[in-house]
Amino acid sequence: MTDQTTNQRITLVIGGTGKTGRRIADRLTAKGHAVRIGSRGSAPAFDWNDEGGWDAVLDGVSSIYITYSPDLAMPGATDAIEALVRHAKLQGVRRLVLLSGRGEKEAQACEQIVQDSGLEWTVVRASWFNQNFSEGAFIDMVLGGAITLPAGDMPEPFVDADDIADVAVAALTEDGHNGEIYEVTGPRLMTIADVASELSNAAGREIAYVDVPHDGFIEELTKSGAPKDVVWMLDYLFSTVLDGRNAHLTNGVDRALGRPPKDFAEYARDVAATGVWDAPSLSNSGPDRKSESRLPA
Repeated sequence: MTDQTTNQRITLVIGGTGKTGRRIADRLTAKGHAVRIGSRGSAPAFDWNDEGGWDAVLDGVSSIYITYSPDLAMPGATDAIEALVRHAKLQGVRRLVLLSGRGEKEAQACEQIVQDSGLEWTVVRASWFNQNFSEGAFIDMVLGGAITLPAGDMPEPFVDADDIADVAVAALTEDGHNGEIYEVTGPRLMTIADVASELSNAAGREIAYVDVPHDGFIEELTKSGAPKDVVWMLDYLFSTVLDGRNAHLTNGVDRALGRPPKDFAEYARDVAATGVWDAPSLSNSGPDRKSESRLPA
């Protein structure tokens, strides 16, 4: 994906190789917009831990899609968002679209920084992604035939990354979304047992749900060598966010796009048709580090 810097201002997609970021970049490019990917592997590179390189990335940028890796709930996220907003204003950026998480007070603090920026802003506040079962943290479990998580029977309105991308693209490219907080969910509440049932139906084989104790899950995750920030994030999400605070539906997708959100069953059928869940092993190495988490967030 190349910059078209001659006659057109650029949209910077931070986390542009992640679940929502790459979908947004593809949609913007298809619409003829100039896109710059913000990632450590891009040129110029964007690294949340290297503020000195940000101005080069922001040169010529008019709009930014912001995802913070691994999650806005992480310590240090507010400082990073404050710094990015400061650099963006100095570089003449006009519009910010922030991917946030439902039920996270730390994420809401980051939202407030964006809202107080003096720039045009939109917040997309998302529930857990459908795609965690096909592109991220839990695909190994699906391939292995058992989703082993400390989730009990608490329901969550899983949202599709394609819906998030459509909302973000509308906010980045259209008028009428400034000052909006779009809290986006899927169309129904689902427990992990419900998820396992839908995945079983779509994949044509049994995928079980095994509820496990929280402490044991985190201990095994740590022993497996998972990165510390991933362990921290999963510990936080399963001990704090999945406590019922998000067990309700919202109309953010409909408000932003004028259509209902995608149902999990449709997502599962679409993914099953690609054969992703047929493989006995996985080349993808775990969570995509949440250049937009809603990792599960």
